[in-house]
Amino acid sequence: MDIAVGQQGLPLFPEPELNPFEGVDFSDLEKSLRRPRTLASVLLSGLATAMTLFALIPLSSVVWMLAWRGSRKLSLALFTQLPPAPLEQGGGIGNAILGTLVMILLGTLISVPIGILSAVFLAQAKPGNRLAHIVRFAAKILTGFPSILAGVFAYGAVVLVTGGYSAIAGGIAVSILMLPTIMLTAEDAIRMVPWKMQEAAIGMGATTAQTVGMVLLPTALPGIVTGVMLALARAAGETAPLLFTALFSSYWPISRGHIHLMQPTASLAVLIYNFAGMPFENQVELAWAAALVLVLLVLVTNLVGQSLSRRQITQ
Repeated sequence: MDIAVGQQGLPLFPEPELNPFEGVDFSDLEKSLRRPRTLASVLLSGLATAMTLFALIPLSSVVWMLAWRGSRKLSLALFTQLPPAPLEQGGGIGNAILGTLVMILLGTLISVPIGILSAVFLAQAKPGNRLAHIVRFAAKILTGFPSILAGVFAYGAVVLVTGGYSAIAGGIAVSILMLPTIMLTAEDAIRMVPWKMQEAAIGMGATTAQTVGMVLLPTALPGIVTGVMLALARAAGETAPLLFTALFSSYWPISRGHIHLMQPTASLAVLIYNFAGMPFENQVELAWAAALVLVLLVLVTNLVGQSLSRRQITQ
């Protein structure tokens, strides 16, 4: 049978390719525990699985204990009432929840603008810029900065200067811990923006400020928000800085529509620290309930940050 050929003498219908694995004996690839490499792989996989399950034991125990002990006090009164006196029953942790949110909000208002602007500078700086290198190096050091030192700094810089413990001092201490996380994650998010987008904006006559404000930051926004969420999660669980700055209060931080920022302010972490060591059962139960609320708050914040991070990767 004749085969049709093209103008250059090539067949119009190429011959089917031969199977490169035809005639190959795959019996040697079968897994067998008698083979040392297969046996070592199975043993190492089993060891890794066993260690993973072993690591989950303390984690699951803590979560179970928090859910079991903390859920006893879960009610509407827990979120709307003040902590009781030592010999009284009932009460709640409403002022501690509100105080925590106020100080985290203050820390966010301080750290987010500084962190994002610093990240823009680091991302846009030339590779040989010494100032950018120093700032980046300092930010990486601050990520492992002991939280109690942030409290000591805020105590000397704010509490001693103003003459008293306050929510503002607590917010400043929290902002010190949030700043490096926001700065480094925002820098990475800005660097991930394709350079072609910046070139297109510059080619259309946009200035550097317009390129940053209308191209870089909107495109990198999911990554920036992820860093902010992670920083919030860390700040919410800190105790030592607030002991040195905000101390504690048994009253609401807001009364008659005014926020008392220059007075001692309650927080969930300090409430847990104070109530857990009391010899009164009601206070101990409130400490467990506050711990559960704090863990749920941190969990939700982390989940939001992870969700935004995954959305940025898919985009």
